[in-house]
Amino acid sequence: MARTNRRLTRSARYRSYTGGPDPLAPPVDISEALDAIGEDVMAGASPERAMREFLRRGGVDRTGLDDLARRVAERRRELTSRHNLDGTLRQAKELLDRAVLEERKQLARDVDLDDAERALSEMQLESLPPSVAAAVSELSDYRWHSSQARRDFEAIKDLLGREVLDQRFAGIKEALQNATDADRAAMRTMVDDLAELLAAHRRGEDTRERFEQFMAEHGRFFPDDPTDVEELIDSLAQRAAAAQRMRNSMTQEQRDELDALAQQAFGSPDLMASLGRLDAELRALRPGEDWTGSSRLDGDQGLGLGDGTGVFQDLADLDRLADQLAQSYAGSQLDDLDLDMLARQLGQDAALDVRTLQRLEQALRDSGVLRRSADGQLRLTPKAMRRLGRTLLRDVAERMSGRPGAWDVRRAGSAGEASGASREWAFGDTEPWDVTRTVTNAVVRTAASGGQTAHGVRIEMGDVEVQETEARTQACVALLVDTSFSMALEGRWVPMKRTALALHTLVTSRFRGDDLQLVGFGRYAEVMDIEQLVGLDVGYEKGTNLHHALALANRHFRRNPRAQPVLLVVTDGEPTAHLEADGEVWFDYPPDALTLARTVRELDVSMRLGARTTFFRLGEDPGLARFVDSMARRVEGTVVAPELEDLGVAVVGSYLGARGPRLFGEDEPGPFGGRGFWVG
Repeated sequence: MARTNRRLTRSARYRSYTGGPDPLAPPVDISEALDAIGEDVMAGASPERAMREFLRRGGVDRTGLDDLARRVAERRRELTSRHNLDGTLRQAKELLDRAVLEERKQLARDVDLDDAERALSEMQLESLPPSVAAAVSELSDYRWHSSQARRDFEAIKDLLGREVLDQRFAGIKEALQNATDADRAAMRTMVDDLAELLAAHRRGEDTRERFEQFMAEHGRFFPDDPTDVEELIDSLAQRAAAAQRMRNSMTQEQRDELDALAQQAFGSPDLMASLGRLDAELRALRPGEDWTGSSRLDGDQGLGLGDGTGVFQDLADLDRLADQLAQSYAGSQLDDLDLDMLARQLGQDAALDVRTLQRLEQALRDSGVLRRSADGQLRLTPKAMRRLGRTLLRDVAERMSGRPGAWDVRRAGSAGEASGASREWAFGDTEPWDVTRTVTNAVVRTAASGGQTAHGVRIEMGDVEVQETEARTQACVALLVDTSFSMALEGRWVPMKRTALALHTLVTSRFRGDDLQLVGFGRYAEVMDIEQLVGLDVGYEKGTNLHHALALANRHFRRNPRAQPVLLVVTDGEPTAHLEADGEVWFDYPPDALTLARTVRELDVSMRLGARTTFFRLGEDPGLARFVDSMARRVEGTVVAPELEDLGVAVVGSYLGARGPRLFGEDEPGPFGGRGFWVG
């Protein structure tokens, strides 16, 4: 006995875990999701919508909801294109034809048969109507001479009885194979008792005891083992509604033929009367089920009544899954997905894909990269902005390091002061080691690999971290970005935001002494923090108010008189608006002479404040080209006309070059007219 118990315990220990999310599953990687969400947010989507769009699209190696929805649609299309609804009629006709053929053979062989009786039998067989139901009805009193023909004919009645029962009770068709008259009688008794139980429940009577008695007597007919009458009704009503949808999908001729044939089920119309009463009770108890729907099935494989009802249940499941996967209703969430239904229709791998997406969504919400604001909206946190900014800055660095004249310096101004940060050592670094971090890395690595640290640790190159330094040069930077509608219309909206975020990340992480101000200008200009700019949606008001933006930049420069002013202007259009003395906006197109004059006047103020100015001209507008060229000559500035994918490279390179020679040296030319290139 002890050996047996040990064997049972050991077998139970390795069963699949079904208590919720797999506690041993590795943590999900949110980096790809965060990058995709950031891109969508910069394109104008809310973080909530961006997250849902990523879950819908999926990742490089991660299935999304759209792919699962496609598989659901393919599964539905497969069911409807493979099957048709005449399976039972076809089977009945085959049995009838075989019975008639066997009877004719017997009549021809039977030499002892009276000629008159033979002639009468042959005449009856010859005059059978083309309708299978009518032919079966006419032959119900026929005296068969062939025992095989009689068995085939009785098989029609048995087939119909099992099919109509299988429509209501899944699996009964096989259970009643070779059933006796007693088995059929027990089945009819169960249907009558069930109808009475449901009628009592519909009247509001307490049916708990009655349900227990019913299950004790007829429970073998219900392998799903319902726990109460409500669960029993749910199961029966779903299948009965599917049977009705199957009937609705048939032609009128098919319905009439099957109705007539069904009266011959088990050789008596009593069964159909009992089933009709049962259907009526189920309709009354579950009016919310789909009793009126239909689907067209136009394949070659005929379905019996029971199998066809199962297919219509599958179609209903697939339709529900399609709605759940669409996530288009108010308050929708991934937890709404019925994973058991999904596994039943698409396999366990589909359910596993959804569980992974659920874990990813929860990880995004728990990671600190998304938060609920006071107005209830989901927003990117500063942590998410820093992470996204580092990714964008890394992309800028990779692009710049491959350009002629660009420097890929992996150290922050070595002649500067320690920034308090450290990073992993790379070949060519000359900064001093961060000893504390280096030793800590070695201890952690040794302990994680099972080694002993009591007698010291061995330092490997991967453990080494170096101190980062930042230059002493201080700059006061104003990045002016055009937020007019044309920027979005021409596909420049996201590159503009990516550029601003990359520059913001560079300044706040490597040049903390610099003061960066972001100004967006459309009809009005506005000082924005990075979260506001990244989440900015497209505006449809006309106007490019560079005059107002320059006025805000000059105010920023005046507040930092000891810093080097750096003015960076990203635009795709000539100034078409300016700010009046009363604060109202004047707009005109083509640009009004007064607008141009006031814009030039503010630019002259920037020059007197010592600003190093760079214009980033987007697009091929000749009017804009003439304007920015003349403005740059006026203030001894620079004009850059980058491709959209190089906008970030151009802005970052110009910022670094404009900070002055103290970091890079006078004779170190950088990209786009700058003085050199630094990247961390």
